[in-house]
Amino acid sequence: MNNFKKVSLTALGASLVATSAYAGEVTVAGGASMKVSHQNGGAANAGKSFSMGNQLTFTGGGELDNGLNVSISFILDQGDDTAVTSGPFDSHSVTVSSDALGSVTMHGEGGDSAVGAIDGSAAGGLWDNTFLSTGVTGAKPKAAAFQGGGLVYTLPTLAEGFSATASYSPKKSHAESSTSFAITYTGMEGLTLKYGTGEDNQTAGSFADQTAMYASYAYGPITFAYSNTEYDDVTANQDQEMTSMNVSYTVSDEISISYGSTEIEDGTANSATNLDAEVAGFTASYTAGGMTLKTQRITADNVDFSATATKDREYWNLSATFAF
Repeated sequence: MNNFKKVSLTALGASLVATSAYAGEVTVAGGASMKVSHQNGGAANAGKSFSMGNQLTFTGGGELDNGLNVSISFILDQGDDTAVTSGPFDSHSVTVSSDALGSVTMHGEGGDSAVGAIDGSAAGGLWDNTFLSTGVTGAKPKAAAFQGGGLVYTLPTLAEGFSATASYSPKKSHAESSTSFAITYTGMEGLTLKYGTGEDNQTAGSFADQTAMYASYAYGPITFAYSNTEYDDVTANQDQEMTSMNVSYTVSDEISISYGSTEIEDGTANSATNLDAEVAGFTASYTAGGMTLKTQRITADNVDFSATATKDREYWNLSATFAF
């Protein structure tokens, strides 16, 4: 993704900032990509589909006379944040930081809570290929509340290899505020450890706790990764646990391959049968001259957490991304 245009804050001031003592520059970044995919299984065999990248990211910032650094980010991308229902931008944020104080980020929309930033699957978003995104309430992996915006504080460096964050999502109508915390350790070569815990109190009458753990170790060209996320709700049949692993191998500077799997145990849908949803797949990519070709082949079983045969899926995609 390369910068291709700069826009003066003077021109965008009315829509991007409330007041501004100085004019600055906002950099617009984007990229070109296209993708073809196909899903098969039961009634899901709807033929091939084509798509292309449609995201623009506006960023800017600078250092103030008092030594503070201020930066902004606005994302223009249809569907980037499903919680956004109005306005020209999806995720957007302002960050104020310094070496001594750390950084404070206010997310107007989008963003992740402290625990939500580390609760992703070690295998990446294998499940996020329409398998679990439609048709079953609560089927997608759950996360601590933050879609409506909030504050994230990243502590200054306290010890080499350690970082820590905390987040606060304000109280919504008939609900409660939510907080979360996370730490990351990268002090040993090749090793990354993450742990986070937080609350999801944004639904009236529902109070949930989330815990996320992640570990990865790179040895030469091979990287092993494992993650586990637990979501515990006081409401019956609302708990969920996601476990994932991934092995990747860097063949050369241009070629890499990986295999990952994700298992989701969910009490929301079909709690009588309560079968786990299982998603696994291979990914291969080739990069040369600013172009990246990527392909995936993925299988999914019990996508609605039941033994219904028509809920098993097979999926493949081929994408091309261009940097210029």
